[in-house]
Amino acid sequence: MEISQLSIKEQANKKSFSISLLSLTLGSFAIGMTEFVIMGLLPNVADDLGVSISSAGQLITMYALGVAVGAPIMTILTHRIPQKKLLCFLMLLFIFGNGISVIAPNYAVLMAARMLTALTHGTFFGVGAVVASSLVPPDKRASAVSIMMAGLTIANIIGVPLGTFIGQHMGWRSSFGTIAIMGIIAWVGIMVFVPKMRQQNTESITGQIKALVQPKLLLYLLIGALGNAALFTVFTYITPLLTQVTGFAEHSVTWILVLFGCGVTIGNIVGGKLADWKLMPSVLGLYFSICIILTLFTFTMYNQIAAVITIFLWGAASFAVFPGLQVRVMNLAQSAPALASTSSHSAGNLGNAAGAFIGGWVITHLAITSLPWVGAILVGLALLLGVASYIAERKAKTNNVFLTKEN
Repeated sequence: MEISQLSIKEQANKKSFSISLLSLTLGSFAIGMTEFVIMGLLPNVADDLGVSISSAGQLITMYALGVAVGAPIMTILTHRIPQKKLLCFLMLLFIFGNGISVIAPNYAVLMAARMLTALTHGTFFGVGAVVASSLVPPDKRASAVSIMMAGLTIANIIGVPLGTFIGQHMGWRSSFGTIAIMGIIAWVGIMVFVPKMRQQNTESITGQIKALVQPKLLLYLLIGALGNAALFTVFTYITPLLTQVTGFAEHSVTWILVLFGCGVTIGNIVGGKLADWKLMPSVLGLYFSICIILTLFTFTMYNQIAAVITIFLWGAASFAVFPGLQVRVMNLAQSAPALASTSSHSAGNLGNAAGAFIGGWVITHLAITSLPWVGAILVGLALLLGVASYIAERKAKTNNVFLTKEN
């Protein structure tokens, strides 16, 4: 009888954890959608607000900068707020920002709303990753993080096309209204299902910053930034690459990007399980795979079938590395895991911006066909730094064991 009651209780706990993770995933889906949906609505926004396309494009740029710069500051300022309350507060701020976007009378107000919403992005993912990893046993942490982050990848496959469709048929403001409604559902889910947790981090602001600026952690933030730079060096210009070099019609590129998104989602889940199995070997192995895939893309981009296969594998490998890298960064900052996790997203966004710039430079000074091998070099640098750090750690552990035995 006791065993039966224990089994029922365990099943109830598992169900509660699943719904908690689902609530966090829905939150990340809504945030991913609000970041990217405007890409498909730029002409609509520009026409309605009476600004140029390039000015409307700054709504994307300033959002990315808001994530990169604002997220760590937001995390530091809110670090004493209990994690569940902080997630609820961030969701309310997110809903408020999207609500302002719906009624924004002009470009300046919409820009302010986007910046406000951007402040919630990195901190939600940073704190959400810590909460998700604490809901499961230690050997399932990376998988839990990957499930939460899956919302961001699914937003690219389903959310962005859906939001674009709504915006084009019902007005761009309707897209932000839909996102706000998703935010409300996520907020309710977090309020009801995410359990209250003991505040793990009571470090002062100085202690938080000290935990963040340790050399090894900064090295892994640089590794993550290099990986993202490699991704966006190629991905930013994937449409002209596929149309001008591979020979695809422009309408076909949409379906190829959907396939890329499917690879991204699968890779994210598989990457979490690989990281739970062997954290650093899986991260380094995936960086090596990305390096090889991008090198191959230098040759396969001239063949349509080979190019599509390569793009799918590239998307899967590129995003499979994120859960493991996120857990690694959190492990290195035990006293400030949320800040470290948030800073990882900031570093990634800086890498995104750097990759877009590098890709533009490559097209201007070399050729569009040079993009894959330049991306491979950037990933290669991330891999070399990771391998050097891993070897140094293994040597240090070996020396410690040897000294312990001698003593």
